Amino acid sequence: MGGAVAVSLQSAPVNDSPTTSPKAPEPVRTPRIRPQSLADVAFPKTIKSFVRRAGRTTTGQTKAFAELGPKFLLPYQPAPLDFAAAFADVAGADDMADIKRPTVLEIGFGMGEATAHIAALLPGTNFLCCEVHEPGVGALLKRIGEQNLRNIRICAHDAVEVIDHMLPLQSLAGVHLFFPDPWHKKKHNKRRLIQAPLIAKLAARLQLGGYIHCATDWQPYAEQILEVLSAEPLLKNTARAEHPDLLGYAPKPHYRPLTKFENRGIKLGHGVWDLVFERI
Repeated sequence: MGGAVAVSLQSAPVNDSPTTSPKAPEPVRTPRIRPQSLADVAFPKTIKSFVRRAGRTTTGQTKAFAELGPKFLLPYQPAPLDFAAAFADVAGADDMADIKRPTVLEIGFGMGEATAHIAALLPGTNFLCCEVHEPGVGALLKRIGEQNLRNIRICAHDAVEVIDHMLPLQSLAGVHLFFPDPWHKKKHNKRRLIQAPLIAKLAARLQLGGYIHCATDWQPYAEQILEVLSAEPLLKNTARAEHPDLLGYAPKPHYRPLTKFENRGIKLGHGVWDLVFERI
């Protein structure tokens, strides 16, 4: 951010003539320091999965942090995650010990509405969710308590570092990337999350037959996502053969709910594009 600016102050000259009123000194103008914005910052060389957003954590969310955080928040660690230990209390008495529960990674869950819905719908799947927006984390913790969900763990850390250091190769059954920031302006497109380097990381961490599911309501971004996913050699498009009329986009999977935001957009005539690719 901008540092302090030194301004030299010099005394204004004084007119000693008794017949002339003294001239008021010129006001000293301090240069205005404009806060540095994301648009002023060079695009980082490393991928980032998030942009810090302002927001206020509510009383209910704060309470959820205190009561549920110790159980459902996973600290970031620069070492492979022990999935069995992280989700140790999820498996029911009827689950066989030798059957490994599938784990789905979700990147950027917003306020957690869709995450909680899917976790309730798929109780046999574990969900590892990355989000750095504190009110969003608090909101999902609150939903976990209200709906008595056990199969969610939250890592409030940059998902790229989580992928790099905590997730072993071929450890995931799926990845959810729902409505990431589309960065509408063309000059900002390079800031979009879904680009080839990230998709390569994710594909390598999918088990054979695992999937990546992306959804967006911005058509130019949908087109870019389709191009990026199609170019990854470890992935194949599940919609190509079964739904050629959809031009590579998939029907909305049954587990993804329509959010309030999405419903409002549909009523306004906005489109939504789902893309589901499978690890081969």
